[in-house]
Amino acid sequence: MNVLFVIGTRPEAIKLAPIILECQQRGSFEVIVCSTGQHKELLDSAFEQWNIVPDIELAVMESGQGLNQLLSNLLRQLDKVISEVNPDCVVVQGDTSSCLAGALAAFHREIPVYHVEAGLRTYDKTAPFPEELNRQMVSRIADVHFAPTEKNKQALLMEGVAEKDILVTGNTVIDALMMCQKNLAPESNPEIQKLQRIYDPEKKLLLVTGHRRENMGAGFSELIEALRELASEPSIQVIYPLHMNPAVREPMIHALGNTEGIFLIEPLGYEAFVWLMSKSFLIISDSGGVQEEAPSLNKPVLVLREQTERQEAVEAGTVKLIGTLKEAVVQEVRELMVNKEAYLGMTQKSNPYGDGMAAKRIVDFLAASE
Repeated sequence: MNVLFVIGTRPEAIKLAPIILECQQRGSFEVIVCSTGQHKELLDSAFEQWNIVPDIELAVMESGQGLNQLLSNLLRQLDKVISEVNPDCVVVQGDTSSCLAGALAAFHREIPVYHVEAGLRTYDKTAPFPEELNRQMVSRIADVHFAPTEKNKQALLMEGVAEKDILVTGNTVIDALMMCQKNLAPESNPEIQKLQRIYDPEKKLLLVTGHRRENMGAGFSELIEALRELASEPSIQVIYPLHMNPAVREPMIHALGNTEGIFLIEPLGYEAFVWLMSKSFLIISDSGGVQEEAPSLNKPVLVLREQTERQEAVEAGTVKLIGTLKEAVVQEVRELMVNKEAYLGMTQKSNPYGDGMAAKRIVDFLAASE
């Protein structure tokens, strides 16, 4: 079976890596990995982490391009790839522009589309933007839907997807996390060694990530003020790996670059980020992947959003939606610092996103459909 994987961003690479490696291990698949280069620097580090070498590398990014131009470039270049490779199926993951373009280009070439991480919904097309509408459109295109949870399956069924076309698998990010933990070697990882020089085990580490478009501007201004206030407390240390997007980086560097107790660092490879998550007291983030990973590490997540497509974590009590207002961020952090019962209530829960066997279930399905 000839399988084309379309990957544009680091989260896609992390979540598809377990499937790619499982396919390669079995030997009955011809695996073609296409890197669109949507987030090239971060993507390259993720491929290196998993020892995956893309077979095809595109260059879709242009300075100053908007979402429409990006999607146009992706469609044009992926159409050529699919025409030349002529795969038996195209596997896409999640909700990025690369995911949507890969699905649409395959559909136009009448190639079956398999969607990993299907069925996540907020039903608000502005949040997350443009990802919510991307994944809804991919669900209209996909032939097979690999849903992480039963809740995701129910969303797809409500939208008219046939039950026979849905497989509940768990989320492959848990596979990736478990694989990474198993092979974690801090002594041989230069990024972790650098982190060890700034990490203070005597303090409570607040790990912060932020990159969502809807938080740019007012949202990040509120976060900046909250972090400045929290970092003024001697018992707290803040480490913030900055996103590559200048619209995120530059305001943070300008406002917090010289703030005592706050360390703004470059984006981390996956292994180093997992190590840093494991050392954190809590995580403040607007990332979807962090909401999925942190429960396996027994770390609470305060989510800088009003709503999430990962309701399972909210219902399980492992994450809490707090928005971006300064008062809310400061109050929620302080509550978890002083209220041991509340803290344990968020950390002593099983992960609702699976058991680390999602990739095996997906590849078993692929093998059965050959």
